[in-house]
Amino acid sequence: MSEDFHLAPLPADADLLEALGPMEERLPESQYCVFRSGRERYCLPVLDVEEVLDWPLLTKLPLGPAYLAGIFNLRGAIVPLIDIAITEGRRPGLLPKHVVVASLRGEGSHDDLQIGIAADEVIGTYSVNAEDLLEQAPENVPHCIGMLRHDDRLALIIDLRRMLEVFPGPSI
Repeated sequence: MSEDFHLAPLPADADLLEALGPMEERLPESQYCVFRSGRERYCLPVLDVEEVLDWPLLTKLPLGPAYLAGIFNLRGAIVPLIDIAITEGRRPGLLPKHVVVASLRGEGSHDDLQIGIAADEVIGTYSVNAEDLLEQAPENVPHCIGMLRHDDRLALIIDLRRMLEVFPGPSI
């Protein structure tokens, strides 16, 4: 063991709270998963994201809408994969690399719906303050409810319920 390595006791709770500063000065934080689909950056609250996967083996659905890339099996659950960048005219041969699997909570415990969203790049998870959230979203993006400011860039905040109205997936 190195002589430079020293263990120090943790401060008492009162000392720890004092080191953090007054409670009213800290703004509440929330976390968002930021990813790129096509040319646009999008984000989802971390609580809505179940996991991020590499591109899975897809089953195409005959006569399915263009934005529905297909369905895939995720540990026994059939998940529709929606490519929201298709409206941007993504080149036909250019496949995304990742899938952001989100869960839309239902009223009952078995009513949760999993949705896969095609992502070209997963940028990361960011903790943000309320001041980093903008309630305005572009009018031509009806599945978004606002924007998130991170790293001097903006990401559109996806509302999963609105997204399923704009891009209805198959009923399985």
